[in-house]
Amino acid sequence: MSIAGLWSGHDCSFCILEDGVPTIHAEYERYIREKEPSGDAVAFMRRTLSDEEISKVTGIATCFPVRNLEKYPESFKWLQDSGKHMYIMGHHQAHAAHAFYSSKFENATVLTIDGGGVETNAGHETSTTIWHGKDKKLQRIHVYQPNQINIGGLWTRVTRYIFKLQNGWPYGHQAGSVMAMASMGDPALYFDDFLKMLTQDVLISSAKPSGQPVGAYVPGKDPVHPYLEPWSKIADRSEQDKFDLAAGLQAATEAVIQKLVQSAIDTNPGVRNLCIAGGVSLNSVAIGKIRGWFPDRLDEVFVPPVPYDGGLSLGAAQFSYHHALENKRIEWEDNASPYLGEIHEVTGKYPGTVTLTVTQSDVIDFLEAGEIVAVYNGRSESGRRALGNRSILADPRGKDMKDKINKKVKHRQWYRPFAPSILRSEVTNWFVEDVDSPYMTHVIEFKDEAKEKVPAVVHINGTARLQTVSKNDNEWYHGLLTHWFERTGVPILLNTSFNDREPICETPEHAVNCFLGTDIDCLYFPEKGILLRKEDV
Repeated sequence: MSIAGLWSGHDCSFCILEDGVPTIHAEYERYIREKEPSGDAVAFMRRTLSDEEISKVTGIATCFPVRNLEKYPESFKWLQDSGKHMYIMGHHQAHAAHAFYSSKFENATVLTIDGGGVETNAGHETSTTIWHGKDKKLQRIHVYQPNQINIGGLWTRVTRYIFKLQNGWPYGHQAGSVMAMASMGDPALYFDDFLKMLTQDVLISSAKPSGQPVGAYVPGKDPVHPYLEPWSKIADRSEQDKFDLAAGLQAATEAVIQKLVQSAIDTNPGVRNLCIAGGVSLNSVAIGKIRGWFPDRLDEVFVPPVPYDGGLSLGAAQFSYHHALENKRIEWEDNASPYLGEIHEVTGKYPGTVTLTVTQSDVIDFLEAGEIVAVYNGRSESGRRALGNRSILADPRGKDMKDKINKKVKHRQWYRPFAPSILRSEVTNWFVEDVDSPYMTHVIEFKDEAKEKVPAVVHINGTARLQTVSKNDNEWYHGLLTHWFERTGVPILLNTSFNDREPICETPEHAVNCFLGTDIDCLYFPEKGILLRKEDV
């Protein structure tokens, strides 16, 4: 049975589910090289897949509002004429489904938190919901009204109007920069201010002000936010003021999330697994603390590979297959695979480059010598975080490596951290808590004796957002990490997404363009056993 999931809102995407297993998940931004776009998911699917592949699809799953499809008349007519059964569901219903059905849990509480989505054909909206997932079924337990809570909405406004950073299409949401700043500030100074915004002044603090231009933040073009302006002026005073504000926002957000989790697990007494989805679940600092808040009530906390709106196509298809059609759950081997991108041909012949034949041992030599190695391997990983197939890798032992990559490759703020990829079997030897984090969703503290060994991936507060790697998840990357561990005694590599201020590379041409436009030392194609160097070096 083949079901296509479609989402034409921002973070446009489509997917195909074959007998419940995702076989492709394509994100529109990867192709047009603009972050978080809306788009015609039907046309995108029809351009990407063959007629034969589409002919096998028996059902189409999508989310409210239907106007996201109707605004593309030709594609909407194709849907109506296709004869394929349509499943239409709530925004948070799809988020919850992607979280629960991507997990290994037979029984779980599910919490969704974002900036708002439409739940019914009548247009009712929410930004937070609680669910109970058991076997094939997903039951809605509670829906919060928009005036009760909107964490995602506040973060979107604060990111743009206090910190003067991008908050969506076409350059992406820089909430991650705010989280990075938070680790260097005093959380007490503005905690009460942001807690009030999150719990009392919800509507006015998270509202988009009249006159905000469509698209990117451009200095001097935005109107004054009538509620947030006093804190905007504080942020303008100094970098440390920004850090203190960010710390207050993060601390207040964690306090609200803690109460939400408390309410969620109270609705399902005895259920010891928690799934979380929605854009706010990308707050990996908060996610990493949840088990510690409830050590006697929670065993596992799971965030799916695409928890933001790009995963709505997956969730809609998964809900249709398991809940609506009552097909049995998938038994994932280790974890649901995030490597769902389209397959693209690699030729190895690219202008401005020299092609070398290499072994894995050669690549280890380059990393050990301090080189920055970009990797393009097979299918791209879905989601915001690179997980080995579209990654930039480096030796985490060098104290200057973080600054080098931020300045010469990523061209971003000096304080932005990088993640450690670690062999799953070695987590307890390096971190204070044993967690599964295959999609880089949990920030956990390093053990004291480990911090000085890998300074390039340790946050200023001694933590890191880790990616745990097993052989079943990604055999070649697990092999590279194992080889690196045998050579250096360190089971960790610095891993950051293969991009430079644009979406993660999808095609070989994107990869080569990024390689040539930055100070990346070499570009490695593991499947081909080849490596590119710049022609003029």
